[in-house]
Amino acid sequence: VRHITEIYAGTLDLDDYGFLVLIGGFLDGDDLGSGRACVNRFRYRPVPGGGTFLERLEGFVDAGRLVLGVCNGFQLLVKLGLLPGGGDGQQVTLAPNANGRFEDRWVHLAADPASPCVFTRGLERIELPVRHGEGRIVGAHEGVAAELVQRGRVPLRYAIPGGEPTESYPENPNGSPLGVASLCNEAGTVLGLMPHPEAFNHRTNHPRWTREPASTEEGAGLLLFRNAYAQPA
Repeated sequence: VRHITEIYAGTLDLDDYGFLVLIGGFLDGDDLGSGRACVNRFRYRPVPGGGTFLERLEGFVDAGRLVLGVCNGFQLLVKLGLLPGGGDGQQVTLAPNANGRFEDRWVHLAADPASPCVFTRGLERIELPVRHGEGRIVGAHEGVAAELVQRGRVPLRYAIPGGEPTESYPENPNGSPLGVASLCNEAGTVLGLMPHPEAFNHRTNHPRWTREPASTEEGAGLLLFRNAYAQPA
């Protein structure tokens, strides 16, 4: 495991790796809006050897390597224009939650079996926690969310416990239209999502772990990482 800042130090070559994770957190204190300061750094600050980190990252994606953006990492990917992708620049953003509050809760997610997403292969439903104040998908024009769902670019959607996608609070914690909780690129190799799969790596992470039987010690969030690991290099 290596840290992304090593690229700017000249001690890490992104091309030597096959999987990049842009983690959650409050990048640069979320000055200028969530992830915006970091986006500007990636887009304009040169890296050793020439070019910018964004140019290196675009080459990484074009080579079919995997990128996972969680929460703030998802915000980075959409503001860099890498999600939903297609070379058209930024098409969506992640706006403040509809209720105007930070949300910290567990949610049900329904997976789209028709999505090309590498990370969600074989999934039907999954529970994960959310921890964010800016997670509501807003498109450049009305109807973007519906178009993305239709094209299989929304691999995970907020859902009621039975699995039906929903716009209703609190099952949908931020008010995203059509329950959009994630986006992937056309190849399915880049995934951004607001829920935190890394926060459910063991069954004891779940708030009901003492009351519900489990067939494995692993948390369901690890399934996304196992799918990534199983992807041919």
